[in-house]
Amino acid sequence: MYHEYSGQIAIEDVADPVPSPDGVVVRVMATGVCRSDWHGWRGHDPEIALPHVPGHEFAGIVVAAGGEVQRWHVGDRVTAPFVAGCGTCPSCRSGNQQICDRQFQPGFTAWGSFAELVALRYADDNLVALPDTMGFGAAAVLGCRFPTAFRAVRDQGRVGAGEWVAIHGCGGVGLSAVMIAVAAQARVLAVDINPESLKRATEMGAEAVVDASTVADVPAAIQERTGGVHCSLDALGSPTTCRNSILSLRKRGRHVQVGLLTEGDTPIPMDAVVAKELEILGSHGMQAHRYPEMLALIESGALAPERLIGRRIRLSDAPAALAAMDGFGGPGVTVIDRMGT
Repeated sequence: MYHEYSGQIAIEDVADPVPSPDGVVVRVMATGVCRSDWHGWRGHDPEIALPHVPGHEFAGIVVAAGGEVQRWHVGDRVTAPFVAGCGTCPSCRSGNQQICDRQFQPGFTAWGSFAELVALRYADDNLVALPDTMGFGAAAVLGCRFPTAFRAVRDQGRVGAGEWVAIHGCGGVGLSAVMIAVAAQARVLAVDINPESLKRATEMGAEAVVDASTVADVPAAIQERTGGVHCSLDALGSPTTCRNSILSLRKRGRHVQVGLLTEGDTPIPMDAVVAKELEILGSHGMQAHRYPEMLALIESGALAPERLIGRRIRLSDAPAALAAMDGFGGPGVTVIDRMGT
């Protein structure tokens, strides 16, 4: 819990949550430490009210359900997208719960999953049942980074077999995107400044890499290697990676912005957008009703989210891990899977 933005993060005892009529309480078995939580702690999200408990990607077991909940029961193994749609607004009725007008976001609009228990609203429409064969650690990344990358690659990016795809930033989202694009039989080029992250991207199936710390002109290097990529994802979120991603594209290519941009105005090279008829797309999470296709690929072995886990820590280690996210840390995803102190 933290009581002020950028302030001390500490382990505290609080009252157990109770379910809303349309919600459940989940015992958290594992939860990921994501850079979006760091943005919240730094005060970049106006939806967060203090004091606050972060954490938005998790897996666990239902321990209580509200009186209106029909589909879920105590003992169910579940995860949920980090955006829970209300089910009744125009966005939800069109199937786009990920941009719900009244969205519930654990860890942002309400207390999150860096805790033994987390309360969730809109349960019937947003919880996702976990396969019995999936461990909670791997399932934790299905709340945010993995499905975010899945929608960015498959739905927004429309990546197809044989296409070149550039992934800018090989953290949790970026490595997920590499894996998902490779499973779609695309040719992947990964970009990062960390050699270890680029090594992980190669292990995930990237055909080529660019070390942005040693290359003066990243877009030129990508253009030379690929002739321009069909689709490019900014999985990091900075003015530099956004611009590089757009300039990496071939004519009529598709740029997908996934990483949050918080550094002020981002100059977009609109002359290139117009001249090459490029597409610029945003991508924000994924709807619960799109999970079955992703889970089927995981159960088939085509996707393996457990390979993304870089380290596992205790809840008592979470304050230090969250505060250190400004340095982007080591490769892979950090998962809290021991909820005691």
